[in-house]
Amino acid sequence: MIGVVMPRDLAAGDVVAFARRAEELGFGELWVVEDLGYRGGVAQAATALAVTSRLRVGIGLLPAGARNVAFAAMEIASLAQLHPGRVDVSVGHGMPGWMRSAGAWPRSPLTFLGEYITVLKRLLGGESVDHDGEYVRLDGVGLHETAVPEVPPALLAGVRGPRSLALSGQVADGTLLAEPVSPEYAREVLKHVSPTRPHRLVAYNLASVHPDSATALAAVRPALAVVGEPDWRPHVTPLPFYDDLLALRRRATSDEEFTDSLPDEWVRRLAVTGTPEEARATLGELFDAGVDSAVLIPVGEDALEALGAVV
Repeated sequence: MIGVVMPRDLAAGDVVAFARRAEELGFGELWVVEDLGYRGGVAQAATALAVTSRLRVGIGLLPAGARNVAFAAMEIASLAQLHPGRVDVSVGHGMPGWMRSAGAWPRSPLTFLGEYITVLKRLLGGESVDHDGEYVRLDGVGLHETAVPEVPPALLAGVRGPRSLALSGQVADGTLLAEPVSPEYAREVLKHVSPTRPHRLVAYNLASVHPDSATALAAVRPALAVVGEPDWRPHVTPLPFYDDLLALRRRATSDEEFTDSLPDEWVRRLAVTGTPEEARATLGELFDAGVDSAVLIPVGEDALEALGAVV
């Protein structure tokens, strides 16, 4: 399955047009972003679902610490009832800096996320839940029988660390990976997830496609500045050029110098980019590595134009 991400800073007047255009272009999935200070994921998903008829819509991701699990279940169940079979939801720790600034970072994020996803799945399944955990406490809470979705939506964990990935394999229906996702990283992730039942792997990747490969690579380079930062180390550690990439990051005096110095072959490994043929080859490698849904993040100032360019 190939999907696309709706930009978090998309003009409000373009949200409906973007969702409809994604469906018209044949994408199978549309993922909306919930980042602190931008738009809420549930509201965006509801809007996209309401103005499309076929497109599967995912929320990536809901930070567990920001949403009481019982009320999150109500929102998610409503989406699943109103748009059956078209909703995916990922839950995660959230970015530590953002969550701390909002007063919503638990002492043990891993314990909290495990409790949260386990209880959320039970609620969406129609159970009345008593749970006295370290973080999640419910006393006979459940959805009313009229609010339980006939088919509960898939719950994915949006995580990246080894222990969090192992937790995802234990309690979630899938794992959502932030960009960049190379085939090497996808295979490494699945080693940690170690799924023993059906488990979807959804992978975000920056995307820029053009008949001229150099033009496509130039467009995607600035967005790769983060790959040398500590939070993104798990994404690049499995790559054969990992040590050289870190050395390049240390030598560079600016983000621009760093991204301009990335060899073309590295850029192609860190994004879905190049000519249409090169991009299709990269997608094929991702699917071969175990990715179920390759979700593209179009690069470009005009989001609607960029969306059409990556088809």
